[in-house]
Amino acid sequence: MDILNKVRNYREEENQLKWEGTFEEFLAIVKERPEVAQTAHARVYSMIKNAGLTEQDNKKLYTFFGNEIFGLEESLERLVEEYFHPAARRLDVRKRILLLMGPVSGGKSTIVTLLKRGFEQYSRTDEGAVYAIKGCPMHEDPLHLIPQHLREDFFAEYGIRIEGSLSPLNSMRLEKEYGGRVEDVIVERIFFSEDKRVGIGTFTPSDPKSQDIADLTGSIDFSTIAEYGSESDPRAYRFDGELNKANRGMMEFQEMLKLDEKFLWHLLSLTQEGNFKAGRFALISADELIVAHTNETEYRSFIANKKNEALHSRIIVMPIPYNLKVSQEERIYEKMIRESDMTHVHIAPHALRAAAFFSVLTRLEIPKKSGIDLVKKMRLYDGENVEGFNDIDVEELKKESQNEGMNGIDPRYVINRISSAIIRKEVPSINALDVLRSLKEGLDQHASISDEDKEKYMNYIAIARKEYDEIAKKEVQKAFVYSYEESAITLMNNYLDNVEAFCNKNKMRDPLTGEEMNPDEKLMRSIEEQIGISENAKKAFREEILIRLSAYARKGKRFEYNSHERLREAIQKKLFADLKDVVKITTSAKTPDEAHLKKVNEVVARLIDEHGYNSTSANELLKYVGSLLNR
Repeated sequence: MDILNKVRNYREEENQLKWEGTFEEFLAIVKERPEVAQTAHARVYSMIKNAGLTEQDNKKLYTFFGNEIFGLEESLERLVEEYFHPAARRLDVRKRILLLMGPVSGGKSTIVTLLKRGFEQYSRTDEGAVYAIKGCPMHEDPLHLIPQHLREDFFAEYGIRIEGSLSPLNSMRLEKEYGGRVEDVIVERIFFSEDKRVGIGTFTPSDPKSQDIADLTGSIDFSTIAEYGSESDPRAYRFDGELNKANRGMMEFQEMLKLDEKFLWHLLSLTQEGNFKAGRFALISADELIVAHTNETEYRSFIANKKNEALHSRIIVMPIPYNLKVSQEERIYEKMIRESDMTHVHIAPHALRAAAFFSVLTRLEIPKKSGIDLVKKMRLYDGENVEGFNDIDVEELKKESQNEGMNGIDPRYVINRISSAIIRKEVPSINALDVLRSLKEGLDQHASISDEDKEKYMNYIAIARKEYDEIAKKEVQKAFVYSYEESAITLMNNYLDNVEAFCNKNKMRDPLTGEEMNPDEKLMRSIEEQIGISENAKKAFREEILIRLSAYARKGKRFEYNSHERLREAIQKKLFADLKDVVKITTSAKTPDEAHLKKVNEVVARLIDEHGYNSTSANELLKYVGSLLNR
């Protein structure tokens, strides 16, 4: 019954949020909280800003989009700072249609849905409260009741600019119901709702021959003409078009560029002048954010048509490309799986990462910069350290590939192939090889992939498998190391002792015999060679380590195993290299002896307890890595 209690609490909360009073009482609220009079564009910017903002690597991360949109930080920052922010300041940007343009399944619809759901929630808060003239089908701004000739005086007293004119229906109601007494007009608090058609509208084009403009602007109610005597009486008109209902909030145009011209011209007036024509009335004011979305092909076709030039100049295009970060691509798949009926299936660690390698590779453009290939570029984009490259190189790579991310494999294709792998295997567990195999087989069924692209994609699947092979080997080798951290720390401390003696030109003392001896060059080189430190570069690397060691000591901090990224990698690789023969024998023995069997069982247990595998996927991983090491 807990859910019913929550329903009751929600209903009670909504009743408490309701407010109704005269226009005079509403003005007292405006005086105290001017934000209730903000425009639709200002309201959406406030909504995003109030949700929270953090900065990371000189990029703004908006909490509002945080758990739904992944890897599009730069696009979202451009959207907020180049459109919503200036539009909130009443700059000319707000007189433009926002067009999100990008490939299928790239996140455009998700962004619009987040804005709509956000509007609904925000209108229930004190900061996002919205008030309207009671009984108005367009939820009209009560400030429209202030006569034009008094608006300068109102601005001087309240600091708020009023835009728009009172609608024909409310002009008539003001005279007939209130005798012209503006202060007595009843105002109510409204709550945005797409389902109830309050402040959020959605328009989808259908057959141009049958679709009526009334879907946008409302229509005459013929049943009332006899009662009111004229088609131009606002009481004989249904103000129920999407533009009417979206007033004060936002209007989503799905497939806007497929609309018939007569629909598009209404948008010209609405965006530029803040009004539109409906029935036999004067222009009707509306304050709403208009957002549309389309793909690149349709957009190019649209701007190529000379007839669309007037509308084109009133559109701000925000490119929404595919995500280009492997780690964020994984999060997209995890989210899509959580929202599906596949949550009962065990997906082995790194299976989604292997798919993400493939997806991101298909979206990247081959770098022109010398010394860098597609895999290095992929790693750099994901924030990994790649020797010889830095953040400046990453920025240069992005500048040379302005259109990057607008093509390639979409996340839905990957999820479809994962589903196919689950159904085919008939076991509630799949691994990276199952996923890559399914991705490969699906290319033949993908109608939009050309033969040339198919050949490239097959190569990318092979690259993704190589990347996974390295991860799999490390995973197993790490699991074989008993007390891994302790072994690594012991080896690191031994290396540091030798480095310190080498750099200071000191002797070392044998812990058993007490004899003096030279630093162990063989040990130091066996570790340094793991990360490609040449004979000529060894002195500089050791001095770098010693400087880092001294810096930690000066600050009173302990030099830990993870204190130097490259040294940590070298220690790991050295331990793995020492264990390689043990792993090969243990994983490939067809009839393992008791000692080997015990070791295998220990490794399986560790893979399950510490690395997220289940029994099936752990054993499959061991067999696969055994075959890799024996090649």
